[in-house]
Amino acid sequence: MTTTQTAVPEDLRASVALSENMFIGGQWVPAASGATLDVEDPATGEIIGRVPAGDAADVDRAVAAAKAAFPVWRASNPAERSRLINRLADLIEENADELARIDSLDVGMPFAEARYVDIAFSISILRYYAGWATKINGDTISPSFPQSFGGGPFHAYTLKEPVGVVAAITPWNIPLMMLVKKLAPALATGCVMVAKPAEITPLSTSVLAKLCQEAGIPDGVFNVVSGLGSTVGAALTAHPDVAKVTFTGSVPTGKAIIRAAADTLKRVSLELGGKSPNIVFDDANLAKAIPTAGMAIFAGAGESCIAGSRLYVQRGVYQQVVDGLAARANEIKVGPASEADSEMGPLVSATHRDKVASYFELARAEGATVVAGGEVHGDSGYFVKPTVLTGVAPDSRINREEIFGPVVSVIPFDTEEEVLAMSNDSDYGLGSAVWTQDISRAHRMAAGIESGQVWINTYQPVDPALPFGGYKQSGWGRETCRESLEDYLETKTVVVDLG
Repeated sequence: MTTTQTAVPEDLRASVALSENMFIGGQWVPAASGATLDVEDPATGEIIGRVPAGDAADVDRAVAAAKAAFPVWRASNPAERSRLINRLADLIEENADELARIDSLDVGMPFAEARYVDIAFSISILRYYAGWATKINGDTISPSFPQSFGGGPFHAYTLKEPVGVVAAITPWNIPLMMLVKKLAPALATGCVMVAKPAEITPLSTSVLAKLCQEAGIPDGVFNVVSGLGSTVGAALTAHPDVAKVTFTGSVPTGKAIIRAAADTLKRVSLELGGKSPNIVFDDANLAKAIPTAGMAIFAGAGESCIAGSRLYVQRGVYQQVVDGLAARANEIKVGPASEADSEMGPLVSATHRDKVASYFELARAEGATVVAGGEVHGDSGYFVKPTVLTGVAPDSRINREEIFGPVVSVIPFDTEEEVLAMSNDSDYGLGSAVWTQDISRAHRMAAGIESGQVWINTYQPVDPALPFGGYKQSGWGRETCRESLEDYLETKTVVVDLG
């Protein structure tokens, strides 16, 4: 198997080449069928790598390897698991620039975004869960059995035990971090994992596998099978030896996973889509709110489930916010991540660019006004311009569907009650923000918004201790927090008659 290397810097070629094989049971192996898939540089459309196109046979191999490794890993000393997770964090930190360049090349995000969001937060997540490995405990309970039950006295307690083999199916937008959010709690609790990276951005996952091995994590504890969701993802979800599926991606795929997992009643946690409201009241600090609203939608080229794509602005400051946001959109430097001054890179693929671009025409057809952007950018690569829309009807498709691109609708409102109703009139409930100097109103809005996250006078500060997840069709469960550990644990009750 060979890889077209013209677009890959010389010093990254060895790491990129890792993805030419899958990682199963500590070994680098091709797909059983020998089939491969191309990986493109979204800035140019050039092929930068090829990955195995796995299928059910490869999933069987990987799940068997994970299942074989599970008894040893679950019985390992919690302090040793903590040490190994911290060692993995150290290795990612030592290789941070290289990993950032790989994800920058693979996804198209500017280096600074890759380095100080994707990679830096991955390190923080690992260190956070390394601390939890030694703090997973059950409870001692004093039961109140009725006297008629007889016997006793009784001693009762609970044990927390790892669920077993976890399948992690990850998206293409922030590859390393999205996988680490799933791997870290799995390792801490004593679970083992088979990961399926997105087939269009798989490169850093292979490097992560290499670093897991270097860190001393036993063979079979972490495995990687690349391929299509319709083959590898479906096989993992249906596999009888997979105890849990954790998925980040689209709502339709999440629903398909739920249906497929039903036959074996495996656990499922889902982090799905969003159409997040960003609400600016007329007493807001606009000097902070306007540029942050730009960051909320244009960072990562808008390819984020948490993007602030619905911007509601109180009528008294509406035009000022529209003008400021449009000015920001027009000044953003759109270009390849390889150009140091690029602020926004390409969308991930031609297919996705075309999908996002189709919404420009839809917006116009629905009567919206394009005040910035609204078109593709450049003659090569998969670029679109940062786009600001006004005149968007609350019930329009533009305002209800997740575009997953740098497209924001700016909608005026008059009252608190009105904007709360508009914000909650959505199938999604992942993120939200409120900008106001009125502390009482801030707390009323926080209580009323149907969303897993509410940010006040800020947008999406991240910390691994903060629960991340959504209401409604934005998913099931939470990630990056203490509560997420329960998704990887079984609770066993033990009752002893001491009489």
